[in-house]
Amino acid sequence: MNKLEQLLEKKEHLKLGGGEKRIESQHAKGKLTARERLDILFDKDTFVEIDTFVKNRCPFYGMPERDMPGDGVVTGYGQVDGRLVFAFAQDFTVGGGSLGEYHGEKIVKVQGMALKMGAPIVGLQDSGGARIEEGVAPLSGFGKIFHNNTISSGVIPQISVIMGPCAGGAVYSPAITDFVFMVDQTSKMFITGPDVIKTVTGEVITPEALGGARTHNTISGVAHFIGANDEDTLLSVKELLTYLPSNNKELPPVYACNDDVNRLIPEFNDIIPENPNKGYDMYDIIRGIADDGKLYDVNAMYAKNIITCFIRMAGSTVGVIANQPAVGAGCLDINASDKAARMVRRCDAFNIPILTLEDVPGFLPGSNQEHGGIIRHGAKLLYAYCEATVPKVTMILRKAYGGAYIAMCNKELGADMVMAWPSAQIAVMGAEGAVNIMSSVKKELKDAEDPEALKKQRIDEYEELFNNPYYAASLGYVDDVIEPATARQRVISALDMLKTKKETLPPKKHGNIPL
Repeated sequence: MNKLEQLLEKKEHLKLGGGEKRIESQHAKGKLTARERLDILFDKDTFVEIDTFVKNRCPFYGMPERDMPGDGVVTGYGQVDGRLVFAFAQDFTVGGGSLGEYHGEKIVKVQGMALKMGAPIVGLQDSGGARIEEGVAPLSGFGKIFHNNTISSGVIPQISVIMGPCAGGAVYSPAITDFVFMVDQTSKMFITGPDVIKTVTGEVITPEALGGARTHNTISGVAHFIGANDEDTLLSVKELLTYLPSNNKELPPVYACNDDVNRLIPEFNDIIPENPNKGYDMYDIIRGIADDGKLYDVNAMYAKNIITCFIRMAGSTVGVIANQPAVGAGCLDINASDKAARMVRRCDAFNIPILTLEDVPGFLPGSNQEHGGIIRHGAKLLYAYCEATVPKVTMILRKAYGGAYIAMCNKELGADMVMAWPSAQIAVMGAEGAVNIMSSVKKELKDAEDPEALKKQRIDEYEELFNNPYYAASLGYVDDVIEPATARQRVISALDMLKTKKETLPPKKHGNIPL
C-alpha cells in the first residue's frame, strides 16, 4: 500500500467514528452522526476538518488500547450561506462523546480560531460528559472551554445545539453562549440526573421531565429553541445565522427587500380594542410591520407575556421586544424581565437596532414575585436598555403605566425615538386606580353629596388629562403621535435616520448588572 492509499484508508476509518454498529445504534435513536449533522449545517462540500488525527493519550484503565477516532469530537470550519463559521460536533459513537483531555483541547483550539477570525461558532453537543478514566484532565478541559465562551461573549455569536445528553459540568458552556437549541425527545440537559436526585432527595422524575427540550424551553428558559429532529434543528440554526453579523465589529447582513418600505397597514387603525382591558395578539402587529410578515421567534415558549424576536425591516435585522396583551395582560414579571433583558443585550452586542412595542399595565403584583426578586430581575431590564447604545425605537400602542412604562425603554432609558398611537395611555397608573389613591380626591369624595357621581367625574377627568398620548407628547416624552396604519413606514424611517448614531459609554472595566 502506497502512502496516498494509506492516508485515504486512515481517513475513511476516521469518518466511520465508532463504526457501523454504533452508527446504526445512533440512527435507531432518531439521531444523526456528528459528520451527518455537519453536512446539514454547512454549505455543500465547504466543511474543512482540523485535528482529524488527534487521539487520546490517557495511559490508564486500558485507554491506550481503545480505538477512539478524533477523540470523540469533529472540529473544523466551513461556510454557512457563504459566510465563514466554525464548529465542533461531539461524536456519541466514539466513547459516548465523552470529553477527555484532547477532546477538550480540540474544542478549545477551534474556539480560539473563531475568536481570532471573528466568525460565529456552533457547538453540536452529544456527550456522556467528562471521561472518568482520565481523572481531573477533562475538568481542566471544561474550564478552558468555559473561559473561551466568556471571553468570546459579545465578540462573536456562539450557538449551542444540544443533540443528545449534556449533563454535569458540560451544561455550563451552553448556558454561557448566546443561543441554545434542543431537539425534542432526544436531547437532555441537567446538572444531576434522575438517579442522583432519587438517591439524594427521594424524588422520582424521568430524564425528559427533568431536563428535556420542552422543560428547558417552557419552564427553565435555559433553551431558546426546540426542533422536531436533528435536521429541523440545524436548519433553524442556519436561519438564525442569517440575522446575525459575524462579529461585534460588523453589521448583520442586509437582504434584498421586495416589501414596500412605505406600505400602509390600514387594519392597524382598528386593531386595538375599545375596551382597554381586552387583549389582542401582538404577533399581528409584529408580522404587519415586518418585511413579508416574517419573524424569527426567540424563547417563544417561555415567558409568553413578552415576545422577543428578530425581524427584517427594509432588508435589515431588527430585534423586537414586545409586551403580549394576549398573555397575562402583557404584565412584566420575573421571567419576562430576564427574557427581555437577555434579548436587549444580544442585540446591543451585535449591532442590531432594537424596536420596543409597548402595551404594559405594570409589573405583576404578588408575594411570589416580590419574594422571587422582581425588583432585581426588573432592574436587569432597566440596566440592559440603559447600557445599550444601538438605535432604540419605542412605539407605545396602548398602556404604558408606572415603572413598567420606564422599563420598556422610555426616553430617559435612552430611546432615540418614541412614537405613540392615539390609543396610548401614558401615566403612573389607570384612571380608576389613581382616583382611588389621590388624597385630594379622597377628601372630596368624603364630603360629597353623591360620591359615586363625583368619582366617575374625577375618573373621566383623569382619563382625559393623562390616559392619552398627548400630555406626554406636550412634554417631549413622546416624539410624535402617529396614525397606526403608518407604523411600518415610520419605524423604517426612524431606523434609517439612526443608522449613523454614535454613542459611547464612560470608560470602565465593566458595569455591575444586578444578576
